[in-house]
Amino acid sequence: MKTIKNPIVSLLSMLLAAFVLITACTNDETEVLGTEPDTSELSSEDKNALLFMLEEEKLARDTYEFLDGLYGTNQFANIKLSEQSHIDAVVALLNRYKIDYTILPYGEFYTTEIQGLYDQFVAKGRIDAINALKVGATIEDLDIVDLDEFINATSNTSIISVFESLQCGSRNHLRSFVGAIENSNETYEPQFLSIEEYNEIINGLNEKCGG
Repeated sequence: MKTIKNPIVSLLSMLLAAFVLITACTNDETEVLGTEPDTSELSSEDKNALLFMLEEEKLARDTYEFLDGLYGTNQFANIKLSEQSHIDAVVALLNRYKIDYTILPYGEFYTTEIQGLYDQFVAKGRIDAINALKVGATIEDLDIVDLDEFINATSNTSIISVFESLQCGSRNHLRSFVGAIENSNETYEPQFLSIEEYNEIINGLNEKCGG
């Protein structure tokens, strides 16, 4: 017997799907999780990469939240929201592959390395607004390099797709921070990128990220 669909339920389902799509996007990133998932089993390296990037994206968000509270600049106010979308993208993959994780409170991290970086960045950012902007540039500099290493180390297409989108967002964020630094007649020296990679990014135009 043919089933008659309730038009109200159908409408609500459509609205919910639209809401999820809209809220998953930010100014410089589009929905990156709508592609067909790679159903291959994750290697331990892939699992570790996802968990590490969850911590590193949280590092960016938490640091920018702290610095936004000190200076209230547009860069921190806007980019911290984008970093939340980065966290959400990694969390979606963790959930998809049923990997256990816990997100600690702001400013707290499981990884000793990441905790040390957060403490260092907060201390430097407290000095003045220029140092705070340089902290932002350094975080994006690091993020681009780490994501590149993980992208090159995996064959999982879902991870590659999400990480490439996050890396694209980080390039835009780096351009934003460096632009603000240079507008204050200061300069930023790359800490992790090669000078050639850095110049290519800075001399490029802002990108539309995601798939």
